[in-house]
Amino acid sequence: MSTITLRPGRIEDVETIHAALLRLGTHIGAPEEIQSTPDDLRRYGFGEKPAFSILIAEIDGEFAGLCLHFPIFSTWMGRPGVYVQDLYVEDRFRGRRIGEKLLRRVAKECRVAGGAYLRLSVDTDNETAKAFYERLGIGWSSYEQVQKIVGDAFFAFADMPEG
Repeated sequence: MSTITLRPGRIEDVETIHAALLRLGTHIGAPEEIQSTPDDLRRYGFGEKPAFSILIAEIDGEFAGLCLHFPIFSTWMGRPGVYVQDLYVEDRFRGRRIGEKLLRRVAKECRVAGGAYLRLSVDTDNETAKAFYERLGIGWSSYEQVQKIVGDAFFAFADMPEG
């Protein structure tokens, strides 16, 4: 039986991490949405003030998946939590509960730090992922909707006077 190991991502993993994110984008049918570069991941994930953390799964030393996450806070609950931005498992390793192991480890680390919840969003067309999360007890929120502003629209909004 193969051994599944979970460990924190390291700066030397950046190329592998980025390649996995590109495969994730392709998997959900939106490869053009992945605009990050390995240098972005190095700068923002492994710099002086990391914006995210990565947990990596390996099977017998081979990359099997990742969970990219960062801390969040709920003013309504008055508690910290964790936001899972990306969960990815290599196709050949699916069905071994690697995604579940990654999520459980991230949740445990959050709980140890005083956290009380985990949030994530799912691509609206990814029925397999939705079923996976539901099986784990991670349900969708019927009273929230993700809103976003990106790119030039974001920059224009941010640069407007606050008047």
